[in-house]
Amino acid sequence: MRARIIAIVVFVIAAAGGAAWWWHHGQSNGAGNDVLTLHGNVDIREVDLAFNDSERIDSMLVQEGDRVAKGQLLASLDKRRLQHAVDLAAAQAAAQRAVVARLKAGSRPQEIRQAQAAADAADIEAVNAARSSKRLADLVKQKLVPQEQADNARAAADAAAAQARAAKETLRLVQLGPRKEDIAAAEAQLQAAEAQLALAQRQLADADLIAPAAGIIEQRLLEPGDMASPQRAAFTLALTDPLWVRAYVGEQDLGRIHPGMAAEVHTDSYPGKSYDGWIGFISPSAEFTPKSVETKEVRTDLVYQVRIFVCDAQNQLRLGMPATVSVLLTQPQGTVTAHRCGSR
Repeated sequence: MRARIIAIVVFVIAAAGGAAWWWHHGQSNGAGNDVLTLHGNVDIREVDLAFNDSERIDSMLVQEGDRVAKGQLLASLDKRRLQHAVDLAAAQAAAQRAVVARLKAGSRPQEIRQAQAAADAADIEAVNAARSSKRLADLVKQKLVPQEQADNARAAADAAAAQARAAKETLRLVQLGPRKEDIAAAEAQLQAAEAQLALAQRQLADADLIAPAAGIIEQRLLEPGDMASPQRAAFTLALTDPLWVRAYVGEQDLGRIHPGMAAEVHTDSYPGKSYDGWIGFISPSAEFTPKSVETKEVRTDLVYQVRIFVCDAQNQLRLGMPATVSVLLTQPQGTVTAHRCGSR
């Protein structure tokens, strides 16, 4: 009799345990009803903002917790050295630009007339030297002057003739103007100078740290007077758009949801308040249950990561905040709704 009573008690306890497990399992994953309940944490992206150059910080314009807009000025470096580099590069580019313009313009009329006059003078000098040489040669035949004097006059005449030919060639070069190869070389040097100027201007612009997107300053890591560098972040920016809840769904519920399905998000911090959201991403690959939600019973289960994007116009959700997501499973399947915060 006693054994029979013990058997009945054991059966009742086992049945109660099975019912409790079934109820808890159904409540935790939404099986057996029209609502799937998921549990996760609020997640955002973070960006470490650093300057592109190494220089002393001149000013830091925002504090931790400040909301910033895309394109907003956050901090600036000391720009004196960078401004001098821009001025130097600009002067060098201007000088080379003048060289290219001079070569393309060719010879001026005054230069051509000057070369013509030099050629004419050289011709006259050559003619005069030839006449003097001829006279001395006649006097040598009459033995009135020594042969050496006549030879010197002949050499002077030949030199004058050569100078006359050189002056004529110079005149031709002046008339033709610069060679196209010289112009091309000068233009290449101008391009290098302009590239150096553009680089200096870019470095000067990079002395201003600009917000790449809207968000909230999470950390201010440097102060005015600190030496900034590309390897040292000045701020950590939390990107509040998009904002999502990272949750995990088991394989048995994977086929019941799809991207675009509307969802409601609830948090313990604001009881009774719901946030509009939608399923924006379902991982294509499975993973073991994350340690943050791991229990002895489910630590070997495979789950899929799900991101539920959330609209938070009042900026109430915070990174890591626990959240509960409810997804109505009777929504039409195969339709993807392009949700946007403020448009629903």
